[in-house]
This record gives sequence, structure tokens and C-alpha cells, in this order.
Amino acid sequence: MNHFAQRNLSGSSLDKHSSRSNTRIAFPPPLFGKELQVTGPGFGSPITPEELARSLREADDPLWELIRREAEIGARNEPHLASTLFAIVLNHRTLEDALSFHLASKLESGYFQATQWMELLREAMNDSELYRNAIRKDLMAVTTRDPATQHAIQALLFSKGFHALECYRLANWLWERGRRPLALYLQSLVSKSFAVDIHPAAKIGSGVFIDHATGVVIGETATVGNHVSMLHNVTLGGTGKETGDRHPKIRDGVLLGAGATVLGNIVVGRGAYVSACSVVLKSVEPFMVVSGVPAKVIGILTYQQGVFPSFEMDQRVSVCGMFMKPISSDFGQEESFVDFGLHI
Repeated sequence: MNHFAQRNLSGSSLDKHSSRSNTRIAFPPPLFGKELQVTGPGFGSPITPEELARSLREADDPLWELIRREAEIGARNEPHLASTLFAIVLNHRTLEDALSFHLASKLESGYFQATQWMELLREAMNDSELYRNAIRKDLMAVTTRDPATQHAIQALLFSKGFHALECYRLANWLWERGRRPLALYLQSLVSKSFAVDIHPAAKIGSGVFIDHATGVVIGETATVGNHVSMLHNVTLGGTGKETGDRHPKIRDGVLLGAGATVLGNIVVGRGAYVSACSVVLKSVEPFMVVSGVPAKVIGILTYQQGVFPSFEMDQRVSVCGMFMKPISSDFGQEESFVDFGLHI
């Protein structure tokens, strides 16, 4: 058993525990001044972003408070997972500490200890407010856009796209400070551990969602804007005939379908959608739908201001090629966190 988890085992009572295990766990004090109720199986009933903002208005870090709540409920409902939840979540004071611990355990090798990675991750997060804010925006992107993810803790624990992205952020922090051999070493470990290859020099915004993530490749001079969503096997690469600035520029709110390939120093405009398995060799205008090999314009997306296809994650456009009608929702789904410490 992990030594962090061992410290939490005691003789205190546990509301619910498996008959197959005599382990009794001391839970930390309730987060909200009263005992949390187990409202459902697993990590409990999902909570919407609006409910989070409304119920945790006074919290310094509402997303972290939510994750701790879900961890407590999960430990009660699944005792076999309790020591893991304590080690990764409940043993830590902040989201940064928890994420550093979790990523470090995945990056550990015979040549580089987990404690070394943890120190680097904490140093980078403490040094960069942008890094800290990006973590929360990326977590919310997974939680709100992935239909298979019902809880923020689920994204923190299990989303390898999120893990790879936050490791890239450390690599980029190292690269920008001239520690390039170590940044490249981290890139190679991320490629091996998560099957995601992002060059440390690439520029990636916040609120980015990489679904499934396997096979994603992002080149050295590529840029990815805010609120972008991409699926597995996406490639942002060079043509092989260029030097210098040779990779794509993906603007805010773009949706890149599974297997999409964008090659060369071209621009995919704000709010555009590249359908699955398309090969893009020319720049794409904002809010255009492109599909095919090579990709051609097949439609135009029309949304209310502030809404992007990356929020909707609707890939059926690649089949019908129809014009999208305005949707009723607005950007408030993420803006609701601005006043509650997430700075989205």
C-alpha cells in the first residue's frame, strides 16, 4: 500500500464498507460544515457548472472543493478505491498538490524519481498563474464536453488527454526557461506513457479538451487557441518540405474530429470544424466546416456569439454537411465561474 494512504488508516468508523474488507478509514472533516450525504453510487450525483457556482460561492477554489466532495463520496461507496482516493485527492490541500502527486506517479522511471517530478510540477505551478488557471479550465473542458465524464474527479483521475496536456504545460515551462534537454526528456516520457506527442515549444491555450488522446501529435511551431477540442489521432504537423515556422495555427473554439490531419503553416479559423479523417492542406476560414482528402468546405456553422463547435462536440456535421442553426445556449456555462476563483 502507498505510504501516503497508510497514514490515513485508523480505527475510526466508516459509514459504509465492504464485507470483504475490515479496513476502517478516518475521513477528514466535512467540507461544507455538515456531513456530506451519499446521493448516489460511485462519486455521487453529478453536479452541473451552474450548481457548482451557486452552491460553492464562498469557496476559495470551488472546483477543488467539488473534487474533494466527490472523493469522499467515492471512498464511502467503493472502499477498495478508498486508499487510492486518499493518496491522490484527500491527502492534499490544493488541486495543484493533488495533480502533481498524480502525474509524478505516472512519470516515474528508474532514472527519474516521482519526488523529482513532483518538485518540478509544484515549482512550475507556483511560478505561473496561467498554468494554475489552465489546469482548472482544462478540467472543466473535460467535465462539460465529454459525455462519458460525469464528475470532475473522473477527469482528474482517469483522463489521459488531460494528464498529457498538463505534462506538456510543465515541458513548455521548462522549454521557455532554457531547460530544453529536460523538456524533451519529459516529452518522450509523455509519448511513452500516454501515446500523445506534443513538442514542448508548441503553444497551447486553456480550456482545451483532448478526448481519448491516443495518437495525438502536435509539432514544434504549432499553436492551439483557447477552448479547442480534438479527438484521438489528430495530427498538427509539417509537410516535410518546410523549415522554421512550419506547423498549423488552430484558433479558438475549433473542433478537430477523430483522425483529422492538418499540415503546414496554415490557419484553421476561429470556430471552424474539421471533420473526422480529413486532411487539411489550406487555411480554413472561421466557422467553416471542411471535410475530405484533401479537405474542402462543405458548410458553415452559425452559432450565437461566444459559442463554438468545440463546446458541442457534434461530429455529425461531417456526414450531412448542412448549415447549423443557432443554438439556444450561451457562453454562460463557463463564464459562470469567473467570480468563483476559476478565472475562465
